[in-house]
Amino acid sequence: MTAERQEVRTRRVFYIPGYDPIHPRRYRELYRKEGAAQAEISGYDLSLAPKTTSGPYGWQATGHMDGTEVTAEIEVLVWSDIVRTSMSSSIPATYAQLVRTAWTYTASGALRRLMLLRKGPVIAALYPVGMLLLQALVALLAALLIWSGLSRAVFGALGWLGLGTTGTLWTILDLVLLIPGLAAAVWLLRWFKAKDGKLFAYYLMHDYAYSARLKGANPPELEARMAEFTDIIADALLAPCDEVLVVGHSSGAHLAVSILADLIRQGRVPANGPALSFLSLGQVVPMVSFLPEAHRLRADLRYLSARDELTWVDVTAPGDGCAFALCDPVAVSGVAPKDKRWPLVFSAAFTQTLSEARWKELRWKFFRLHFQYLCAFDRVRDYDYFRITAGPLTLGTRYADRKPSNSRIDIPVSKYTTVAA
Repeated sequence: MTAERQEVRTRRVFYIPGYDPIHPRRYRELYRKEGAAQAEISGYDLSLAPKTTSGPYGWQATGHMDGTEVTAEIEVLVWSDIVRTSMSSSIPATYAQLVRTAWTYTASGALRRLMLLRKGPVIAALYPVGMLLLQALVALLAALLIWSGLSRAVFGALGWLGLGTTGTLWTILDLVLLIPGLAAAVWLLRWFKAKDGKLFAYYLMHDYAYSARLKGANPPELEARMAEFTDIIADALLAPCDEVLVVGHSSGAHLAVSILADLIRQGRVPANGPALSFLSLGQVVPMVSFLPEAHRLRADLRYLSARDELTWVDVTAPGDGCAFALCDPVAVSGVAPKDKRWPLVFSAAFTQTLSEARWKELRWKFFRLHFQYLCAFDRVRDYDYFRITAGPLTLGTRYADRKPSNSRIDIPVSKYTTVAA
């Protein structure tokens, strides 16, 4: 592509992360590191600098690609404080969440319907339940072993001394001997929680519980934050730039759906303004849209899928066990209108876009693969996150001739299809 045919010179990018309690600087560092790797592989230049706009945390990226220069202001729409607050539960409260969340998904029939789509994300959803129950079982067994060992030792010694080991006093003593075992069980549970940075059981449990607490409806604090995000994006559409690109990753994808639907409903997309683009990555929309009270999300999916104010591209990969790969989030939720246009669903095809050595290295690193969409590919094809965010084409132009993946799932599966009025 020549500079004369350049479509985008300046871009505003708004990245909406998933359920993540960590400071957004992690995304800047990921962009810096992986962008440099992709630039070296693909033969273009990509540099980072401090952001020049006010507002959310972010950075500026400058891409030199195909004889063009593009400047992108990339900002992270932060809701990590809400995530951290929702993760502040005690150990007993987390186990109570486990019971409520498991009941919500099973009693509503959502879990059974989700299993008809992809097994990977359902296994990921069941993992924290199994892991937390296993931790509780280990703690209980430790308590019983310690109590049993102490009881045998103490009552054996009392019997050897010729003292009776029956009666109320000895029953009380037996109960007292439970204390060290219970203390060990508590210590073990706390130790497991302290190691959750590697086990992810508590993290995932809080994630699923947050969506299930109101059976798919958004909590008030999240609705308020989404309204703030809507205002930020609306302001960007009034500023001088060529494209406003919203990237929703993981749980951030369904937040972006509702934010963009609100933006368009409110008439805040100027007719002659920047191109409005939406890139959903590694989405887990069905985990929420299949719940009985997700009326708002289902209505937004239905509405957004038929709008011509934006381009919506959905990228997943079967190699990502945490995403509903190649599941059209509108269609499987059972809310596709007759005039549906979006999203364009296709695969990042990890097994083809990563070399054999790289795929072998990452294959069993499930959480790392869930972020691969934001990373470098050593056999890159038509999906390149850094070309999308810092390259000379809008999302719509880049994928104007792209066909959806033949293996996509686009049939209605959800039991609940009611939408908000």
